[in-house]
Amino acid sequence: MTHQEIISFIKNQFNNQERIALHQPFFGGKEKEYLNRCIDSTFVSSVGPFVDQFEEDIKKYSGTDYAVAVVNGTAGLQVALQLVGVKRDEEVITQALSFIATSNAIHFAGANPIYIDVDYDTMGMSPTSLLNFLECYGEIRTNECYNKKSGKRIAACLPMHTFGFPCRIDEISKICHDWAIPLVEDAAEALGSEYKGKKIGSFGEIAVFSFNGNKIVTSGGGGVIVTNSQHLAKRAKHLTTTAKLPHPYEFIHDESGYNFRMPNINAALICAQLEQLDSFIENKRALAKSYSNFFAFNPIFRTEMTDTKANYWLNCLEFSSLNERNSFLELANQQGVMCRPIWTLSYLLPMYQNCQRDNQENAEILYDRIVNIPSSFRN
Repeated sequence: MTHQEIISFIKNQFNNQERIALHQPFFGGKEKEYLNRCIDSTFVSSVGPFVDQFEEDIKKYSGTDYAVAVVNGTAGLQVALQLVGVKRDEEVITQALSFIATSNAIHFAGANPIYIDVDYDTMGMSPTSLLNFLECYGEIRTNECYNKKSGKRIAACLPMHTFGFPCRIDEISKICHDWAIPLVEDAAEALGSEYKGKKIGSFGEIAVFSFNGNKIVTSGGGGVIVTNSQHLAKRAKHLTTTAKLPHPYEFIHDESGYNFRMPNINAALICAQLEQLDSFIENKRALAKSYSNFFAFNPIFRTEMTDTKANYWLNCLEFSSLNERNSFLELANQQGVMCRPIWTLSYLLPMYQNCQRDNQENAEILYDRIVNIPSSFRN
Protein backbone atom coordinates (compact mmCIF):
# COMPACT_ATOMS: atom_id res chain seq x y z
CA MET A 1 0.00 0.00 0.00
CA THR A 2 1.48 3.35 -0.99
CA HIS A 3 1.73 6.33 1.30
CA GLN A 4 -0.50 8.32 -1.01
CA GLU A 5 -3.21 5.66 -0.82
CA ILE A 6 -3.09 5.84 2.97
CA ILE A 7 -3.32 9.63 2.96
CA SER A 8 -6.22 9.61 0.51
CA PHE A 9 -8.13 7.11 2.67
CA ILE A 10 -7.58 9.21 5.80
CA LYS A 11 -8.79 12.32 3.99
CA ASN A 12 -11.91 10.46 2.90
CA GLN A 13 -12.69 9.54 6.50
CA PHE A 14 -12.82 13.24 7.36
CA ASN A 15 -14.73 14.44 4.28
CA ASN A 16 -11.58 15.62 2.52
CA GLN A 17 -11.11 18.65 4.73
CA GLU A 18 -8.33 20.98 3.67
CA ARG A 19 -6.51 20.38 6.94
CA ILE A 20 -7.15 17.38 9.17
CA ALA A 21 -6.10 17.64 12.82
CA LEU A 22 -4.61 14.76 14.74
CA HIS A 23 -7.24 15.07 17.46
CA GLN A 24 -9.45 18.10 17.89
CA PRO A 25 -12.19 18.57 20.48
CA PHE A 26 -15.87 18.29 19.59
CA PHE A 27 -18.40 20.51 21.33
CA GLY A 28 -21.83 19.15 20.50
CA GLY A 29 -23.54 19.15 23.88
CA LYS A 30 -24.29 21.66 26.61
CA GLU A 31 -20.82 23.24 26.72
CA LYS A 32 -22.01 26.82 25.97
CA GLU A 33 -24.99 26.50 28.29
CA TYR A 34 -22.86 25.36 31.21
CA LEU A 35 -20.14 27.95 30.54
CA ASN A 36 -22.72 30.75 30.44
CA ARG A 37 -24.25 29.47 33.64
CA CYS A 38 -20.82 29.45 35.26
CA ILE A 39 -20.05 33.02 34.11
CA ASP A 40 -23.43 34.28 35.29
CA SER A 41 -22.78 32.80 38.73
CA THR A 42 -19.42 34.68 38.94
CA PHE A 43 -17.88 31.49 40.39
CA VAL A 44 -15.26 30.96 37.70
CA SER A 45 -12.24 30.09 39.87
CA SER A 46 -11.46 27.14 42.14
CA VAL A 47 -14.79 26.98 43.98
CA GLY A 48 -18.15 26.24 42.42
CA PRO A 49 -20.87 23.69 41.78
CA PHE A 50 -19.43 22.41 38.51
CA VAL A 51 -16.25 21.27 40.26
CA ASP A 52 -18.33 19.31 42.74
CA GLN A 53 -20.52 17.88 39.98
CA PHE A 54 -17.51 16.86 37.92
CA GLU A 55 -15.94 15.00 40.82
CA GLU A 56 -19.18 13.10 41.38
CA ASP A 57 -19.52 12.26 37.68
CA ILE A 58 -15.95 11.11 37.12
CA LYS A 59 -15.73 8.86 40.18
CA LYS A 60 -18.89 7.06 39.04
CA TYR A 61 -17.59 6.71 35.49
CA SER A 62 -14.15 5.48 36.53
CA GLY A 63 -15.47 2.97 39.05
CA THR A 64 -13.65 4.57 41.98
CA ASP A 65 -14.90 5.92 45.31
CA TYR A 66 -13.26 9.35 45.32
CA ALA A 67 -12.15 12.00 42.83
CA VAL A 68 -10.23 15.25 43.23
CA ALA A 69 -10.15 17.69 40.32
CA VAL A 70 -6.80 19.29 39.50
CA VAL A 71 -5.45 21.86 37.09
CA ASN A 72 -3.79 19.32 34.76
CA GLY A 73 -2.67 15.71 34.56
CA THR A 74 1.00 16.43 35.28
CA ALA A 75 0.13 18.18 38.53
CA GLY A 76 -2.14 15.27 39.38
CA LEU A 77 0.66 12.74 38.89
CA GLN A 78 3.06 14.80 40.99
CA VAL A 79 0.60 14.92 43.87
CA ALA A 80 -0.37 11.25 43.46
CA LEU A 81 3.26 10.20 43.85
CA GLN A 82 3.59 12.32 46.96
CA LEU A 83 0.38 10.81 48.35
CA VAL A 84 1.71 7.24 48.14
CA GLY A 85 4.86 8.27 49.98
CA VAL A 86 7.43 9.19 47.32
CA LYS A 87 10.13 11.38 48.84
CA ARG A 88 13.11 13.32 47.55
CA ASP A 89 15.95 11.24 46.07
CA GLU A 90 13.88 8.06 46.01
CA GLU A 91 13.07 6.13 42.82
CA VAL A 92 9.95 5.50 40.76
CA ILE A 93 9.71 2.71 38.17
CA THR A 94 8.08 3.86 34.94
CA GLN A 95 8.37 3.55 31.16
CA ALA A 96 10.49 5.62 28.78
CA LEU A 97 7.91 5.25 26.03
CA SER A 98 5.52 7.89 27.35
CA PHE A 99 4.71 11.57 27.07
CA ILE A 100 7.30 13.65 28.93
CA ALA A 101 4.77 14.51 31.66
CA THR A 102 5.22 11.06 33.22
CA SER A 103 8.94 11.55 33.85
CA ASN A 104 8.51 15.23 34.71
CA ALA A 105 5.97 14.41 37.42
CA ILE A 106 8.50 12.04 39.00
CA HIS A 107 11.12 14.80 38.82
CA PHE A 108 8.75 17.39 40.31
CA ALA A 109 8.08 14.99 43.18
CA GLY A 110 11.84 15.03 43.85
CA ALA A 111 12.42 11.42 42.74
CA ASN A 112 14.36 9.71 39.95
CA PRO A 113 12.79 7.54 37.21
CA ILE A 114 13.85 3.99 36.45
CA TYR A 115 12.86 2.99 32.91
CA ILE A 116 11.36 -0.45 32.29
CA ASP A 117 10.67 -1.74 28.79
CA VAL A 118 7.16 -1.94 27.37
CA ASP A 119 5.40 -4.91 25.82
CA TYR A 120 5.49 -4.84 22.05
CA ASP A 121 1.76 -5.56 21.71
CA THR A 122 0.28 -3.24 24.37
CA MET A 123 2.95 -0.49 24.10
CA GLY A 124 2.61 -0.18 27.90
CA MET A 125 4.85 -1.33 30.72
CA SER A 126 5.86 -4.98 30.45
CA PRO A 127 5.17 -7.01 33.61
CA THR A 128 7.83 -9.50 32.49
CA SER A 129 10.44 -6.75 32.23
CA LEU A 130 9.30 -5.32 35.56
CA LEU A 131 9.67 -8.66 37.32
CA ASN A 132 13.05 -9.31 35.69
CA PHE A 133 14.30 -5.94 36.89
CA LEU A 134 13.10 -6.49 40.45
CA GLU A 135 14.52 -10.01 40.62
CA CYS A 136 17.88 -8.59 39.54
CA TYR A 137 17.98 -5.32 41.48
CA GLY A 138 15.15 -5.36 44.02
CA GLU A 139 15.56 -6.13 47.70
CA ILE A 140 12.88 -6.13 50.40
CA ARG A 141 13.91 -4.44 53.66
CA THR A 142 11.33 -4.09 56.45
CA ASN A 143 8.44 -4.36 53.98
CA GLU A 144 9.87 -1.77 51.57
CA CYS A 145 11.64 -2.31 48.26
CA TYR A 146 15.15 -1.02 47.67
CA ASN A 147 17.34 -0.90 44.58
CA LYS A 148 20.51 -2.91 45.24
CA LYS A 149 22.38 -0.94 42.57
CA SER A 150 21.65 2.56 43.87
CA GLY A 151 20.77 1.77 47.48
CA LYS A 152 17.65 3.94 47.17
CA ARG A 153 14.07 3.05 47.99
CA ILE A 154 11.82 2.20 45.06
CA ALA A 155 8.88 4.26 46.27
CA ALA A 156 6.30 3.71 43.50
CA CYS A 157 5.57 2.15 40.13
CA LEU A 158 4.00 4.38 37.46
CA PRO A 159 2.86 2.54 34.29
CA MET A 160 1.10 4.43 31.49
CA HIS A 161 -1.72 3.16 29.25
CA THR A 162 -0.32 4.23 25.88
CA PHE A 163 -2.77 5.96 23.53
CA GLY A 164 -5.65 4.48 25.53
CA PHE A 165 -4.60 0.84 25.02
CA PRO A 166 -4.57 -0.90 28.42
CA CYS A 167 -1.30 -2.44 29.56
CA ARG A 168 -1.30 -5.71 31.52
CA ILE A 169 -2.20 -3.81 34.63
CA ASP A 170 -3.43 -6.79 36.67
CA GLU A 171 -0.05 -8.52 36.36
CA ILE A 172 1.76 -5.28 37.19
CA SER A 173 -0.49 -4.81 40.21
CA LYS A 174 0.35 -8.29 41.54
CA ILE A 175 4.08 -7.74 41.08
CA CYS A 176 3.89 -4.40 42.89
CA HIS A 177 1.99 -6.02 45.74
CA ASP A 178 4.52 -8.84 46.03
CA TRP A 179 7.40 -6.35 46.08
CA ALA A 180 5.73 -3.81 48.42
CA ILE A 181 5.70 -1.05 45.80
CA PRO A 182 2.72 1.35 45.62
CA LEU A 183 1.04 1.40 42.19
CA VAL A 184 0.02 4.70 40.59
CA GLU A 185 -1.71 4.50 37.20
CA ASP A 186 -0.93 7.14 34.60
CA ALA A 187 -4.33 6.85 32.92
CA ALA A 188 -4.04 10.25 31.23
CA GLU A 189 -4.99 8.84 27.82
CA ALA A 190 -7.25 5.97 28.82
CA LEU A 191 -10.54 7.38 30.10
CA GLY A 192 -13.22 4.84 29.18
CA SER A 193 -10.79 2.04 28.39
CA GLU A 194 -11.25 -1.29 30.19
CA TYR A 195 -9.14 -4.31 31.14
CA LYS A 196 -10.97 -7.59 31.78
CA GLY A 197 -14.22 -5.69 32.28
CA LYS A 198 -12.79 -3.24 34.81
CA LYS A 199 -12.26 0.45 34.08
CA ILE A 200 -8.71 1.67 33.67
CA GLY A 201 -7.79 3.89 36.60
CA SER A 202 -9.26 1.57 39.22
CA PHE A 203 -6.38 -0.92 39.58
CA GLY A 204 -3.79 0.98 41.60
CA GLU A 205 -3.81 2.79 44.91
CA ILE A 206 -4.40 5.95 42.92
CA ALA A 207 -4.70 7.04 39.27
CA VAL A 208 -4.72 10.22 37.22
CA PHE A 209 -6.64 11.24 34.09
CA SER A 210 -5.91 14.22 31.84
CA PHE A 211 -8.39 16.54 30.13
CA ASN A 212 -6.02 18.57 27.98
CA GLY A 213 -7.44 20.02 24.77
CA ASN A 214 -6.45 16.99 22.71
CA LYS A 215 -7.88 14.31 25.02
CA ILE A 216 -11.04 12.27 24.38
CA VAL A 217 -12.97 14.76 26.55
CA THR A 218 -11.52 18.12 27.51
CA SER A 219 -11.80 20.87 30.08
CA GLY A 220 -9.34 22.99 28.10
CA GLY A 221 -6.76 22.24 30.77
CA GLY A 222 -7.42 19.94 33.66
CA GLY A 223 -7.03 16.55 35.26
CA VAL A 224 -8.33 14.44 38.10
CA ILE A 225 -6.96 12.17 40.81
CA VAL A 226 -9.10 9.09 41.51
CA THR A 227 -8.75 6.55 44.30
CA ASN A 228 -10.69 4.13 46.50
CA SER A 229 -8.92 5.43 49.61
CA GLN A 230 -10.74 8.05 51.65
CA HIS A 231 -7.46 8.97 53.35
CA LEU A 232 -5.64 9.57 50.05
CA ALA A 233 -8.57 11.55 48.67
CA LYS A 234 -8.68 13.86 51.68
CA ARG A 235 -4.93 14.38 51.49
CA ALA A 236 -5.20 15.07 47.76
CA LYS A 237 -7.88 17.73 48.29
CA HIS A 238 -5.86 19.31 51.09
CA LEU A 239 -2.56 19.41 49.22
CA THR A 240 -4.06 20.71 45.97
CA THR A 241 -5.86 23.59 47.72
CA THR A 242 -2.74 25.14 49.28
CA ALA A 243 -3.08 23.00 52.43
CA LYS A 244 -5.49 25.56 53.86
CA LEU A 245 -7.35 24.64 57.02
CA PRO A 246 -11.11 25.33 57.03
CA HIS A 247 -11.97 28.70 58.60
CA PRO A 248 -14.59 31.35 57.83
CA TYR A 249 -12.01 34.08 57.19
CA GLU A 250 -8.49 33.25 58.45
CA PHE A 251 -5.70 31.97 56.17
CA ILE A 252 -4.11 29.12 58.07
CA HIS A 253 -1.99 26.54 56.23
CA ASP A 254 -0.47 23.55 58.01
CA GLU A 255 2.06 22.46 55.36
CA SER A 256 3.45 23.42 51.96
CA GLY A 257 0.65 22.74 49.50
CA TYR A 258 -0.10 23.49 45.86
CA ASN A 259 -2.50 25.78 44.03
CA PHE A 260 -3.56 22.89 41.78
CA ARG A 261 -7.37 23.12 41.99
CA MET A 262 -9.37 22.91 38.74
CA PRO A 263 -11.29 26.19 38.12
CA ASN A 264 -15.08 26.02 38.06
CA ILE A 265 -15.17 27.36 34.49
CA ASN A 266 -13.06 24.44 33.29
CA ALA A 267 -15.24 22.06 35.26
CA ALA A 268 -18.32 23.44 33.50
CA LEU A 269 -16.79 22.46 30.17
CA ILE A 270 -15.79 18.97 31.26
CA CYS A 271 -19.21 18.28 32.79
CA ALA A 272 -20.78 18.87 29.39
CA GLN A 273 -18.09 16.78 27.69
CA LEU A 274 -18.56 13.84 30.07
CA GLU A 275 -22.24 13.68 29.16
CA GLN A 276 -21.11 12.77 25.63
CA LEU A 277 -18.22 10.44 26.49
CA ASP A 278 -19.96 7.17 25.65
CA SER A 279 -20.98 8.49 22.22
CA PHE A 280 -17.44 9.79 21.66
CA ILE A 281 -16.00 6.34 22.37
CA GLU A 282 -18.56 4.64 20.12
CA ASN A 283 -17.70 7.09 17.33
CA LYS A 284 -13.96 6.59 17.74
CA ARG A 285 -14.29 2.82 17.82
CA ALA A 286 -16.21 3.03 14.53
CA LEU A 287 -13.37 5.07 13.04
CA ALA A 288 -10.87 2.48 14.28
CA LYS A 289 -12.91 -0.28 12.64
CA SER A 290 -12.82 1.60 9.32
CA TYR A 291 -9.07 1.94 9.61
CA SER A 292 -8.65 -1.70 10.59
CA ASN A 293 -10.70 -2.91 7.61
CA PHE A 294 -8.63 -0.82 5.23
CA PHE A 295 -5.05 -1.46 6.24
CA ALA A 296 -3.19 -4.48 4.98
CA PHE A 297 -0.07 -6.03 6.50
CA ASN A 298 2.17 -3.02 5.88
CA PRO A 299 1.59 -0.75 7.65
CA ILE A 300 -0.03 -2.56 10.56
CA PHE A 301 -3.01 -0.91 12.21
CA ARG A 302 -2.82 -1.31 16.00
CA THR A 303 -5.97 -2.79 17.58
CA GLU A 304 -7.02 -3.60 21.13
CA MET A 305 -5.75 -6.76 22.79
CA THR A 306 -7.82 -9.70 24.04
CA ASP A 307 -9.64 -8.94 27.32
CA THR A 308 -9.39 -5.19 26.73
CA LYS A 309 -11.60 -2.41 25.45
CA ALA A 310 -9.67 0.56 24.14
CA ASN A 311 -11.03 4.07 23.80
CA TYR A 312 -8.88 4.48 20.64
CA TRP A 313 -7.87 7.96 21.74
CA LEU A 314 -5.12 8.05 19.12
CA ASN A 315 -5.03 5.53 16.29
CA CYS A 316 -1.65 4.00 15.46
CA LEU A 317 0.05 2.69 12.35
CA GLU A 318 3.20 0.61 12.58
CA PHE A 319 5.58 0.95 9.64
CA SER A 320 8.34 -1.50 8.79
CA SER A 321 11.25 0.85 9.41
CA LEU A 322 12.31 4.29 10.56
CA ASN A 323 12.77 5.42 6.95
CA GLU A 324 9.24 4.31 6.03
CA ARG A 325 7.88 6.08 9.09
CA ASN A 326 9.66 9.32 8.29
CA SER A 327 8.76 9.39 4.60
CA PHE A 328 5.08 8.90 5.45
CA LEU A 329 5.16 11.61 8.12
CA GLU A 330 6.72 14.09 5.73
CA LEU A 331 4.24 13.44 2.91
CA ALA A 332 1.14 13.38 5.13
CA ASN A 333 1.96 16.63 6.90
CA GLN A 334 2.82 18.30 3.58
CA GLN A 335 -0.71 17.47 2.43
CA GLY A 336 -2.42 18.85 5.52
CA VAL A 337 -3.00 15.50 7.24
CA MET A 338 -1.57 15.92 10.71
CA CYS A 339 0.33 12.80 11.77
CA ARG A 340 3.06 12.46 14.35
CA PRO A 341 5.60 9.90 15.56
CA ILE A 342 5.54 8.36 19.00
CA TRP A 343 7.27 10.43 21.68
CA THR A 344 11.05 10.59 21.94
CA LEU A 345 12.05 7.97 24.51
CA SER A 346 12.65 9.77 27.80
CA TYR A 347 16.22 8.52 28.31
CA LEU A 348 17.20 10.04 24.96
CA LEU A 349 16.44 13.48 26.40
CA PRO A 350 19.29 15.31 28.19
CA MET A 351 17.65 15.57 31.61
CA TYR A 352 16.95 11.83 31.89
CA GLN A 353 19.81 10.27 29.93
CA ASN A 354 21.62 9.02 33.03
CA CYS A 355 18.64 7.26 34.58
CA GLN A 356 18.82 3.52 35.20
CA ARG A 357 17.05 1.44 32.55
CA ASP A 358 16.80 -2.06 31.13
CA ASN A 359 17.47 -2.96 27.48
CA GLN A 360 14.39 -1.13 26.10
CA GLU A 361 14.24 -3.50 23.11
CA ASN A 362 10.52 -3.09 22.43
CA ALA A 363 10.44 0.63 23.20
CA GLU A 364 13.16 1.28 20.62
CA ILE A 365 11.37 -0.78 17.95
CA LEU A 366 8.12 1.08 18.57
CA TYR A 367 9.90 4.44 18.62
CA ASP A 368 11.20 3.76 15.12
CA ARG A 369 7.90 2.54 13.68
CA ILE A 370 4.75 3.95 15.30
CA VAL A 371 2.81 6.86 13.79
CA ASN A 372 -0.38 8.42 15.14
CA ILE A 373 -2.97 9.24 12.47
CA PRO A 374 -6.06 11.53 12.68
CA SER A 375 -8.42 10.26 15.38
CA SER A 376 -10.96 13.04 16.00
CA PHE A 377 -14.70 12.58 16.55
CA ARG A 378 -16.41 12.49 13.14
CA ASN A 379 -19.68 14.38 12.65
